[in-house]
Amino acid sequence: MSQRARHTALIKALAAELGFAACGIARARRLDEEASRLEAWLQQGYHGSMAYMANHFDKRLDPCELVPGARSVISLLYNYYPQQEINPGKPYKLARYAYGKDYHKVIKKKLNHLFTRLKEEAGDINGRYFVDSAPVMERQWARLAGLGWLGKNGLLLSKQKGSYFFLAELIVDLELDYDQPLPDHCGTCTRCLDACPTAAIVKPGVVDGSRCISYFTIELKANEHPPADLPPDGWIFGCDVCQEVCPWNRFATPHQEPAFQPKKALTEMTAEDWQQLTQEQFTELFSGTAVMRTGFAGLKRNIARVNQHLEGEAGNKNSSNSR
Repeated sequence: MSQRARHTALIKALAAELGFAACGIARARRLDEEASRLEAWLQQGYHGSMAYMANHFDKRLDPCELVPGARSVISLLYNYYPQQEINPGKPYKLARYAYGKDYHKVIKKKLNHLFTRLKEEAGDINGRYFVDSAPVMERQWARLAGLGWLGKNGLLLSKQKGSYFFLAELIVDLELDYDQPLPDHCGTCTRCLDACPTAAIVKPGVVDGSRCISYFTIELKANEHPPADLPPDGWIFGCDVCQEVCPWNRFATPHQEPAFQPKKALTEMTAEDWQQLTQEQFTELFSGTAVMRTGFAGLKRNIARVNQHLEGEAGNKNSSNSR
C-alpha cells in the first residue's frame, strides 16, 4: 500500500471511529466554476444583512488562501437527526439541529483529535479544520468529495442518509487518494420548492437567504422584525420545512451523539411555558446550544410573532362561528 493510500485509509477509519457518518476527499483547487454563481448570488442581495457572506471572496473559492500549499480537502458528515422529536403537536418549533449542545464545539473536538492523529502518522503537515466557522464552501467541497449532491433546496443530499447532518472540513497540505462526485438524484421532484413557506427557493439550487425563515428567526437582530406577511409557521428558531418534505430523508436515521440530546426540560415545554419564558429559564434551557445565537430578546420576538398568528387564527375562527 502506498503512503498516500495508507494516509487516506487512516483518515477514513479515524472518521468512522469518531462517529462521522461519512468522509470523502477532494483535490484542493480554486473553485473557479463557483465564482460567477457566488458573485451573482451576492449581487442579488440574497445574503440580506449577513454582510459577512460578502467578505473574503477569494478565500471562499481557494483553500490555498486558508492553508498555504493545500493539497486536499477532507469533508465529513455528522448526523444530527433526533432520536426524539420535541415539536409535534406544539405551536412552537425549533430546527432539529438546535435540540442539543452547540455542534461547533462538539465536532471541533473530534476534528482536533482526527488532525492530531493524522499528524502523528504523516509527520510535519500543515492544515486547518472548520465547522461552519470560516469562508469555506462546505457543500461544494462535500459534493466534490463524493458525499452527495446539491439538492434543489441548496442542501447536500445523500441517497443513504438524507440531509440531516452537519458538514465539517479538514484542509491539509498532504496528497491523498481522491473520491469522485456523485450524479444528481433529485430528478423532477420539486417538493422543497413547493413547500417553502416564503418561496425562498427562487429556483432549483438557488436560495434567497434573506427570505428564509431561518434568516428571520436567527440572523435578524432582536430589534428587527420579520415582514408582516410572513406565513404562520410556528418556527421560533430555524426552519426544517424543505428537509421535512424531501423524499431522501426517509432514509435518515437517529444520531448516536449524547451531546445532541435535548434537555428533559426542553422536551416538556408547554405552550404556556414558551409564552412565559424568562431570561433565567432561557439561559438554563439553551446555555451551550445554538439557540443562544438569537438571544433571549430575539427568541421572545419570534414567540410573539407566532402568538400573533395564533391569536389571529382564533379570532377568525370565532368570527366564523358567530355567523
